[in-house]
Amino acid sequence: MISEDRAKRAGVTSIEGVPSPAANVNRFRRKRFYMLQSLLDRIAVGKDTIRLLDLGGTRAYWEGVRDLWQHLPLDITIINIGAEARNDPPYRLLGGDACNLAQHPNNSFDIVHSNSVIEHVGHWAEITAMAKEIQRLAPHYFVQTPNYGFPLEPHYRTLFFHWLPESVRASILTKHKLGFRGPEASFHDAMRNVQTVNLLTARQMAALFPDAKIAREKFAGLSKSLIAIR
Repeated sequence: MISEDRAKRAGVTSIEGVPSPAANVNRFRRKRFYMLQSLLDRIAVGKDTIRLLDLGGTRAYWEGVRDLWQHLPLDITIINIGAEARNDPPYRLLGGDACNLAQHPNNSFDIVHSNSVIEHVGHWAEITAMAKEIQRLAPHYFVQTPNYGFPLEPHYRTLFFHWLPESVRASILTKHKLGFRGPEASFHDAMRNVQTVNLLTARQMAALFPDAKIAREKFAGLSKSLIAIR
């Protein structure tokens, strides 16, 4: 996925020491999970086990929506950069890089899930690499990311922030705390911070996942996030 330092800045945490389920699961995620549940119900037909891979997720997330999937025979593998391997059924925790999971053969899983991670793995080359791994590892996937076209930047919790040039965003971040980020001690640190987030457009998601349906999660009539579903 991304380096440990960048992962911490991006808010992509490892499994250990995660906050309580209530802190990880908000009403948008719960509503979104109903869409995933529908797909899982279809995959479950005729299967004793659904092998699910969650890239960049947390056990707390799954525990927070357990009531929505506990009727399903899920075997959940969660991969995070730098994570310590642990087997705790139905969870299997592994370390790994979402952009390069060559240790896992094609179609090792039934479905790949990823929630607000692909925008943190780097720039277009890394983002494309992650998208290809997702498509290679399972016949089905459910990949969510915040929408670049939505006016509120979710990481910095500031209107229109992501539409500004990088250098302008970095300058602002040297002076102000935005959301849970900043202020940074130097312009160099601020540039590294803003480059940990690369929000995607609907056109980019369609290019990354050409065989997927791109669903739009709405808020106040606007597309808050994008979900690639195969």
